[in-house]
Amino acid sequence: MQITDFKASNGWLEKFLIRSNISFKSISGESKEVDLDIINDWKKKLQKICEPYDPRNIFNFDESGLFFKLLPNKTFAFKNETCAGGKKSKERLTLALCVNMLGEFEKVLIVGKSKNLAALKT
Repeated sequence: MQITDFKASNGWLEKFLIRSNISFKSISGESKEVDLDIINDWKKKLQKICEPYDPRNIFNFDESGLFFKLLPNKTFAFKNETCAGGKKSKERLTLALCVNMLGEFEKVLIVGKSKNLAALKT
């Protein structure tokens, strides 16, 4: 086509996607609804449990996997096509995150690979 100076605006791209029947989709995913009554009851119980403690001494600690070689889980595809990905990379680091109720963060703990996995010992 020998076009060298083409610049598409956001509007042009949106109309092109509609015209070509292309949408941005998740390759895979799960969903499940949560019962809001259970959540509200738990919030009330948690407030009573935390009452006697100073907010500075109430912490939330969680870990998260960082899959640093994992491909994205969304792509552009035609609306009538299904999306399927290949084998996913399992290489990851584990991040341990901790914060108190005042929003004061502790240092992030990064856990790499273990030479001897305790869970697999017999």
